[in-house]
Amino acid sequence: MTLQHPRDPGYPVQHPWALSTPGWGCPPFSPQLSEKYGPVFSLRFGSQRVVVVFGYEALREVLVTRGDEFTARGRFPIAEKASQNLGLFMSNGAAWAQTRRFTLATLRDFGMGKRGLEEQVQEETGLLLQELARTQGRPLDPGTLLTAAVGNTICRILFGHRFDYGDEQYLDALRRVAQNFLLESSAIGKLYNILPGLLERLPGSHWTFFHNTFFVQDFLSRKVEENAVAGEPTTAPRDFADAFLRKMEQEKENPETAFTQDNLRVTVFDVFLAGTETTSMTLRYCLMVLLRHPDVAEKIHEEIDRVIGTERAPALRDRAAMPYTDAVIHEVQRFLDLIPLGFIRTVTRDTPLGGFTIPKGCTIYPVLSSALKDPRFFKNPETFDPQHFLDEKGAFKKNEAFIPFSAGGLGTPPPKNPGGRGDPPPLAGDPHGGWVTPPRVPAGKRMCLGESMARTQLFLFLTALLQRFRLRVPPGEAPPDLSPRVSGISNVPWALRVCFCPH
Repeated sequence: MTLQHPRDPGYPVQHPWALSTPGWGCPPFSPQLSEKYGPVFSLRFGSQRVVVVFGYEALREVLVTRGDEFTARGRFPIAEKASQNLGLFMSNGAAWAQTRRFTLATLRDFGMGKRGLEEQVQEETGLLLQELARTQGRPLDPGTLLTAAVGNTICRILFGHRFDYGDEQYLDALRRVAQNFLLESSAIGKLYNILPGLLERLPGSHWTFFHNTFFVQDFLSRKVEENAVAGEPTTAPRDFADAFLRKMEQEKENPETAFTQDNLRVTVFDVFLAGTETTSMTLRYCLMVLLRHPDVAEKIHEEIDRVIGTERAPALRDRAAMPYTDAVIHEVQRFLDLIPLGFIRTVTRDTPLGGFTIPKGCTIYPVLSSALKDPRFFKNPETFDPQHFLDEKGAFKKNEAFIPFSAGGLGTPPPKNPGGRGDPPPLAGDPHGGWVTPPRVPAGKRMCLGESMARTQLFLFLTALLQRFRLRVPPGEAPPDLSPRVSGISNVPWALRVCFCPH
C-alpha cells in the first residue's frame, strides 16, 4: 500500500525553540495553520513527522470513531523517564490494558461514581469550610489548601484515609506536584521533549521535575507500606493499594503480569495525580473567574439561596435544579482549556483519517482547544460566557464540543445553526437520590479515569464555598489575571489571593 501523508505546510520548525512552545496560539499548533491546510496536516519535528488534528469532526474520528487505532500513548520523553513507561498514563499494550481494567473496576468498588463518593466529598467540604472560616476574611492564597481538600477524596480511595491539612509531608508532596505542572509546561520541559538526549547531559530545572516526581512516588509508596503493615487482615480489600497488593500476590507466578511492585508505585502516583492537581487548578480558576466577574458570582449565590438555602449542605441532587451554576462550571472548564493539546497519541496500525492514510507508529497531536474554541459551537469562544451552556429558557444545554477531559460529549456533528442546538436529554437520577451525568458517547479507552469524581468535586466544593462565603479581591489588589501563567501540556493559572468573607 502507498501511504499518503497529510499535507505538510512546510512550516519552518527546524529550530528547537520554535518547537518548545506547543499550546493554543503558538506557531506549530495555531488555528491559522488549520485554516490554511485543513483539519489534518503534518509537520516535521526534526526527523520526526507528526500529524496535527484540528476541529470537532477530526477529533471525534480520533477519539471515538477510530478510538482503538489511536489508543496508544505517543512519545512524551519527560513523562516516559518519570514513569519508566509504567502505570496508566504512559504505558501501552497488554500491561496498560491489565492495569487500566483493574483500576477502573477497583475505583468503582471503592465508591467512584457512587453515593459513597458524594458523602466523602461532603465531609471534606465541611472540613475545608472550617479551615477557611479561621481566616476571618483575611487575604490568603488557598491553592495548597484547596489541593489538599480535593486530594483527600482520592487518598481515601487509595489508602483508606485522609490527611490532615497540617500534615507537612502531604503538603510538601502537593507543592511538588504543583511545581511539576509548571515545569512540564515551561520552556525547559518542552525542550526536553524535543531534545531529551541533549538535556540528559545538561543541568537545569528538568532535574527538579524528576526529583519531585520520585519524591512524591516515594511518599505514596511509604503510605502503601504503612497501610499494609498496620491494617487488620480482612476478607475484602480495604482500599485501592490493598487490592493491588492482593492482585500481586495472586499473580506472583505469572511472568506476564502487570501487577508488580514497580507498576504499583507508578499506578498509585498516576491515580493520585488524576485526583488532585487538575481538579484543584480548575476549582482555583473558577474562583478567579468569579472574582473577575462578580455579577456571575451573585447569580450563583441567588441560585444557592433559592435551591439549597443555609440549613443543609449542597448535594448532587441539587444540580438538576441549578442550571446556571452548572453552566458556569462547564464554561470555566471550557475557557480554562486545561489540557489544550490533549495527550499525545500514536496510531497502532495504518489508519484512514480526514481523507489520508496515517502510517502505523505516527505521532498524533489532538488539539482539544480547537473544539473548545470552535465558534460553530460557542458563539463567543474567546469570551467567558455561561450562556454557552444555557438555552433561551435558562435550562442547562449540553454542548457536544465540550471535551475538557479529552473525552466528554463527542457525539453528533455540529449544527448548521449555532443558536439552535436543542435541549439536552433529561437528567437521570441515581437510585440513591443523587445526580449522574446525562448519557455521553464514550471517547475511547484513554479517557480521564477521574472524570466522574472531578464533576462531583467541582459542583460540591464550589457550591459549599459560595453558600458559606462571599469572595472578595484583597484591598489594594487588582482582580486576578485569567491568562495562563504558562501554556504547554497544561494551561496553568496564576496563583490566587482572595478573601473568604462570611456570607
